[in-house]
Amino acid sequence: MITIKDVAKEAGVSVATISRVLNNSPGVSDETRKMVLSVIKRLNYNPNLLGRNLRRMETKMILVLLPTISNPFYARIVKGIEDVAQKNGYGVMLCNTDSDVKRERMYLELLKNRLSDGVIFMAPEIDEGELNEIGEKFAAVQCCEYKEGANVSHVSIDNFKAAYKAVKHLIGLGHKDIGLISCKNNFLSTKQREEGYKKALIDFGIEFNPQYVRYGDYSFKSGFRATKSLLADADKITAIFAISDIMAIGAIKAANENGLKIPDDIAIVGFDNISFAPMYNPSLTTISQPKYDIGCTAMELLIKQIKERGDNKENIILEHELIIRESTVK
Repeated sequence: MITIKDVAKEAGVSVATISRVLNNSPGVSDETRKMVLSVIKRLNYNPNLLGRNLRRMETKMILVLLPTISNPFYARIVKGIEDVAQKNGYGVMLCNTDSDVKRERMYLELLKNRLSDGVIFMAPEIDEGELNEIGEKFAAVQCCEYKEGANVSHVSIDNFKAAYKAVKHLIGLGHKDIGLISCKNNFLSTKQREEGYKKALIDFGIEFNPQYVRYGDYSFKSGFRATKSLLADADKITAIFAISDIMAIGAIKAANENGLKIPDDIAIVGFDNISFAPMYNPSLTTISQPKYDIGCTAMELLIKQIKERGDNKENIILEHELIIRESTVK
């Protein structure tokens, strides 16, 4: 295997000069630089990037922890993260935590052992205190989901306002008996979307009915089952707000099986605007999150922390949009 010493001997220069050329450092003439690069190419020399990065106390790798890789919602966010990472010379390690705190801690050992330069949490499972410890010692950003009291930067949307807007849309169409399909978890977004749903009802003089609430797990089947249950127990319901598009699509399937026409008999709104939302029949009215921009912004914040090595924390709330389609309006 060709080493840096072989390159230096062939080029007739010192190992230090080869190192300066590889690192694009000053102090090397253009003529020498061209000659060294020519020798590197001719000898097909591949520098030991791991060793070089360890000497610099960096790995050029970023840890991205997400609760599940099966949810298409995360795809565009990860694309944004990777695009910004690559432009800045970083690689990305995607780690599926399954919302398991032990698994999350296992992956965080990579960060603690300096095998990663920073971490992006899609939905942190560790508690606020543990998260603050990570944020004090390492570059860290929360993306989409975040712990409200943690002193760690986050990028998200205003989930309360988004849910409020979705339910207000249904009320504006004349619906008063509006079901909710939520999830039982510790995500802040879930709590905020439920609160937005309730506040919209209250503001328009509609009493919140706990019998109109069902819980899923973000899956198509859970949305289907929740809707079947709602339609069986609350036949007055004329609209459903689901806190995720996948559950909303399950709701459409259940409504169709019950012989209901959408949106004539029942209107359905989702959340996230995943790629399937406009393709389903009927196309799904939903809250659109700027997923790609969320990923880009999270990665930009992380790189800023890595380079500046400061304690400045930034919280960024990006805009959302209600996309009205056939599941609520013909």
